[in-house]
Amino acid sequence: MSQEYMVYIDGKYVPKSEAKISVFDHGLLYGDGVFEGIRSYEGAVFRLDQHLTRLFESAKSIDLQIPLSYEEFKEAILETLRTNKLTDAYVRVVVTRGIGTLGLTPATCPKPTIIIIADHLKPLFEGVNVKAVVASTRRNAVTALNPMIKSLNYLNNILARIEAIKAKVDEAIMLNQNGTVAEGTGDNVFIVKDEVVITPPPTAGILLGVTRDAVITLAREERIQVLEKDFTVHEVYNADEAFLSGTAAEIVPLVEVDGKKIGNGNVGSITSKLIEKFKRIRRTGTPIYLK
Repeated sequence: MSQEYMVYIDGKYVPKSEAKISVFDHGLLYGDGVFEGIRSYEGAVFRLDQHLTRLFESAKSIDLQIPLSYEEFKEAILETLRTNKLTDAYVRVVVTRGIGTLGLTPATCPKPTIIIIADHLKPLFEGVNVKAVVASTRRNAVTALNPMIKSLNYLNNILARIEAIKAKVDEAIMLNQNGTVAEGTGDNVFIVKDEVVITPPPTAGILLGVTRDAVITLAREERIQVLEKDFTVHEVYNADEAFLSGTAAEIVPLVEVDGKKIGNGNVGSITSKLIEKFKRIRRTGTPIYLK
């Protein structure tokens, strides 16, 4: 029988099977809230500060006041891992608007709900050379719900993922309102052309991935040129290699899009180098068992 982990809900720990929130919580009723997915490796939480900074920035953008300080939240995450005796884990942090009425207005929600879940989760596409389709569902417009806000409303991404499922492939590539590549349904997109790594810029309407930033840093350390610039599906089809990055996925090769092979259809040399380099640095971070 697998271990039943304890879930943090508003300062208390309850068994996973008993973890509940109110049906009047606006996170459930309206997707009103923000979240983060974080990983720990070998006893250290990878880029915890970057994840927490993004969480607090997302909350600020939707006018959600988190009832813990930055340091208190950081300690709550570490303590959740300690409570569950987890050193290699996936952590899901959720802050909702909290319990309110059936109306839309946040004013009826006096206190946000904080949830921290720690569990084992294998990399999203572990051992898979990813095949994808270009989704007809476009990424949210920056002028509607800015994709830089990691909100609980992921229906846009889910609709694109449904397209991938129906096409019997692993992932979907989403375009922005201008028709250039934005991101995958849960990951950032990179292509490689003439030994240059290219990824969409922040202005393309993307979530600024924590792993995306790590990839850019690792590539530049290897003296690989990295460009953040807009590119089209045509450029994806004709790339020498491509890959995806994300906390859940880590770094995975993208070898086919819309039935067209990327490069020779195998994992590219630059992709392989970045995957190996990431495996070496991912164990660095904030120690869970602080001395």
